Amino acid sequence: MAELIAENIVEIDTQLGGWEHITAGYLVTGESPVLIETGSQSSAPLLIKELENLGISPSDLAAVVLTHIHLDHAGGVGDIARAFPNAKVYVHPNGARHLADPTRLIDSASKVYGPLLDSLYGRLDPTPADRIIAVEEGDTIQVTKGLHLEALLTPGHAKHHLSLWHEPTGTMFCGDAVGVKLPEVGILWPATPPPDFDLELATRSLDAMKSRSPSHLAFAHYGRFANAVDILDEGKDLLRDWCRVAEGAMRDGREIEAALEEAFVPDLKDLDPMARDRLLTLSGVHANAMGISRWLTKRSEQGQPQTHQHSIQ
Repeated sequence: MAELIAENIVEIDTQLGGWEHITAGYLVTGESPVLIETGSQSSAPLLIKELENLGISPSDLAAVVLTHIHLDHAGGVGDIARAFPNAKVYVHPNGARHLADPTRLIDSASKVYGPLLDSLYGRLDPTPADRIIAVEEGDTIQVTKGLHLEALLTPGHAKHHLSLWHEPTGTMFCGDAVGVKLPEVGILWPATPPPDFDLELATRSLDAMKSRSPSHLAFAHYGRFANAVDILDEGKDLLRDWCRVAEGAMRDGREIEAALEEAFVPDLKDLDPMARDRLLTLSGVHANAMGISRWLTKRSEQGQPQTHQHSIQ
């Protein structure tokens, strides 16, 4: 469940719902070890055990960094903070208050996930406010002398999303900003959930990551992949394709979810049914359609044009 995937980087399978290769956490080792992503609260006991197996004592872990506060990435942070009392928790400024008081976040998640909230994800325990650090663009998190992580604010998937640049290995920890790339699925799949998805912000974020010329992307879902620049370009094209189909459906008075399903679900036809079901549980067409629809509606209300040829390109 833990594997050294690059110098100073250990990938930990946090096994959402007991499934392998669905949710990853990453330990960047050094004098001040840093954990990137905690996974869901349901994964916290396994993650704590894996960190112990890697020789990380309760006093050793220096920091936890969350790419964003969705529960499959941050649900375990309160549990990890309790187990590792010296660890500071780094998060996007828009997410900090929700870690200290997760009431509104849990309420929102219950509306999105329904019964899956408790059966699959779990909830989120508060993190002491004095241990939470809001990360700004360009801030660095020290791992060891001469080795640090640089924060990039990368909204689009969510307004509280950040990515982390690890220059020594050429690795960009991209959370959900690029989408989902499960090993058993193989293809890149979008993640455009409500309420914050924004195509313009998302594509600018991909360009910001590309500007660092990373050699590898480390996805939360799931794993570290080479050819990072090509994948970033693919992710931009993918988001534009989904939004173009959705915009066309809205213009024609068709149901957006049905149009997206018709256009893109056939790409999954050759998958093992279990792999397909896991992907669609993690990033289903319904949630993606809701996020894109909300973005299109908000853009329309703001008086921005909705022309198939020009507005999405």
